[in-house]
Amino acid sequence: MALSKTEVLAGLAEIVNDETGIATEAVQLDKSFTDDLDIDSISMMTIVVNAEDKFGVKIPDEEVKNLITVDDAVSFITNAQ
Repeated sequence: MALSKTEVLAGLAEIVNDETGIATEAVQLDKSFTDDLDIDSISMMTIVVNAEDKFGVKIPDEEVKNLITVDDAVSFITNAQ
């Protein structure tokens, strides 16, 4: 069963919180991973791997650079389910 964008956002926020300590409520669709949330590339790769495990999707390395905002990631995961 595919998850809704809201469910994916909540799950992604938990992953970001576990990796970076950023509050889950700070992880919003309009936030940029690098500019707003200050997530570096190493943390981003860990977040991607954990998201793949949690949501059962594959995020190719060449796609990761396109995941600028939280919404980009949520949309990718929602569409890849």
